Amino acid sequence: MARIITKELALKIAKKLHAQPDPTTRKGRPHIDFFVSYQGRVVARFGIRRGSEKDKGHDYIPKLIHLTPHEAKPFAQCTLSYDFWVDRLRERGII
Repeated sequence: MARIITKELALKIAKKLHAQPDPTTRKGRPHIDFFVSYQGRVVARFGIRRGSEKDKGHDYIPKLIHLTPHEAKPFAQCTLSYDFWVDRLRERGII
């Protein structure tokens, strides 16, 4: 089963992680850059394509947010919680 992260799912991930758009992103770039902070420290950065093609893959995002591809899609679809993500960061020694 393919675990494709579409633009729609990427935006849901950004929202769930309380990701903030990077204010230094220049106009005209093909991605909107986001950063994710935890307790005042940036723990993840990723970009979401600006294009209108919703089905374009964003399969690089799981690695950048410290999840496996098999965890990222359920995370976006609300099966896994924000607390699950925080636990993963702790397990991996990121926080």
